[in-house]
Amino acid sequence: MAETPRASRTAVLVCQGRAAAHGLVAPDRFSDPTALALLRADEREAVVWVRDGRAPKEWRTRVAFETVKAITELMVPRSVAIDDAVRARLGQQVVILGAGLDGRAWRMPELAGVEVFEVDQPASQQDKRSRAAVLSGRPPTYVPVDFRTDDLSRTLAAAGHLGDRPTTWIWEGVVPYLTPAEVEATVAAVAACSARGSRLVVNFQLPVPFLKLGSLVGRALSRSAGQTSVFTREPWRSTWTPSAMADLLARHDFTVTTDQNVLDVAESLPVPIWHRRSLAQSQVQVADRG
Repeated sequence: MAETPRASRTAVLVCQGRAAAHGLVAPDRFSDPTALALLRADEREAVVWVRDGRAPKEWRTRVAFETVKAITELMVPRSVAIDDAVRARLGQQVVILGAGLDGRAWRMPELAGVEVFEVDQPASQQDKRSRAAVLSGRPPTYVPVDFRTDDLSRTLAAAGHLGDRPTTWIWEGVVPYLTPAEVEATVAAVAACSARGSRLVVNFQLPVPFLKLGSLVGRALSRSAGQTSVFTREPWRSTWTPSAMADLLARHDFTVTTDQNVLDVAESLPVPIWHRRSLAQSQVQVADRG
């Protein structure tokens, strides 16, 4: 029997974090009214616990609560950094790479008159389209792509993307799951269809000591709660220093104009900070062409 297409566990977790934060955490800077609507009923339970500040006593549900609480802390500053960069230099087209359950096409009024393309794995995107049917407003153009095998520029062009017009690219939460070679191939494909005036906003993870140990601990906690860790099916395959990413972008004619650590962004916002080390592992670079 064929497996029902579903968004990745990471995509669901990110959406849960945004839903938990909406209207409660830094509401003047962060808002995502689409997130809760994009979740299935069983995925909303942990969101309600976090929003209510009600930690379950039973271990299995407590692990789910703590996981969503931690991702909520990350989602607000990361989203703020990326959204600000998009607003500051909005191209005639926006492409969201590895969109998952992203709601920007609906939630950002600045994108109302812009052609938005969402690129993602076919199975994940099929599930996203089903979930997004409840949202009002103009949907994005969905572009199913396997980043490891498909020609991104050719597939985008077939979907209506115009390579001779400026594009704002959003690449959030995807880079760690690609090998260095796959990251470079994607940057090359982005460059191939980026006119002058284009902007690439890329989020990546920094190299940190004991990364494998943290992954093992996460898996052990998930197993103890009878759950499958996100690291099992979706392991990290690459980390980057800011200089290494900037060098890669420069080789493809993108100049880094903003380089922000997510912890620094969090410290500039009225948000609680519990996991400083985790926030400090995440980086957002903004790179412009021409």
